Amino acid sequence: MNTNTVHYPLVANNLPVPSALGSLEAYIGAVHQIPVLSVEDEQSLARRFREAEDLDAARELVHSHLRFVVHVARGYNGYGLPLGDLIQEGNIGLMKAVKRFDPEIGVRLVSFAVHWIRAEMHEFILKNWRIVKVATTKAQRKLFFNLRKSKTRLGWLNAAEVSAVAKDLNVSEREVMEMESRLSGRDIGFDAPSDEDDDHAPPSPAAYLMANDEDPAQAYERNDSEADKLGLLREGLAKLDERSRDIIKRRWLDADSKVTLQELADEYGVSAERIRQVEANALKKMKALFAA
Repeated sequence: MNTNTVHYPLVANNLPVPSALGSLEAYIGAVHQIPVLSVEDEQSLARRFREAEDLDAARELVHSHLRFVVHVARGYNGYGLPLGDLIQEGNIGLMKAVKRFDPEIGVRLVSFAVHWIRAEMHEFILKNWRIVKVATTKAQRKLFFNLRKSKTRLGWLNAAEVSAVAKDLNVSEREVMEMESRLSGRDIGFDAPSDEDDDHAPPSPAAYLMANDEDPAQAYERNDSEADKLGLLREGLAKLDERSRDIIKRRWLDADSKVTLQELADEYGVSAERIRQVEANALKKMKALFAA
């Protein structure tokens, strides 16, 4: 096993970090000085960790591949996120890969780890690229990382290009156009001040997303009051005799088939005046309940 060890500052998790080394450039320089393991050394360390849970072996496997994480992270510079943060996330993926690496499969650790490293970076990019998450489904995630590489020219895709991208990535054309729109947009502060000198600048969302509804406290008070009134109405109807309750319901509560005094009089075999008196007495009782 190679014994040409390079000494560099370590932190709690035994990984060199930019803050410990002074700068990102110093960190990158340090990890590129760590020797690359031979196939035999890599297999031996992997077996020690897998069979005996030797953490020193795992640490050496991680250290020897830190330069590869830097290489992968540089491929995501176009997303506008700090390289140091991408490297940190990639290091987490590398450690997960080392934990799951089986030396008996017959592949190098770097080939196995690349998927774990990119997965952590992808997750970080999706969470931090915009305030609003731009990709949530599997198809959207695929589009997010492949759409720009699939474009053949600058600007918006034409119909033929949209169709080609959709076919290549096995997604619908609608999803391609929707993701292109998301990628072409930008974050806007809700109440960001408008630029009076720029006539073409879009207004802030606060200018057109203002809620004109009543105050939440007023809405709650109104709903609570309506619920109380409905409860009182039910209570008042329950206290009436059957004939009075039927007259009130059919005269005042059934909007679809409201009956006249004469129709009720004919039905009950009394005069229309008598029905009016019963109705008036019932309403008086119910109003007294509301006034209480």
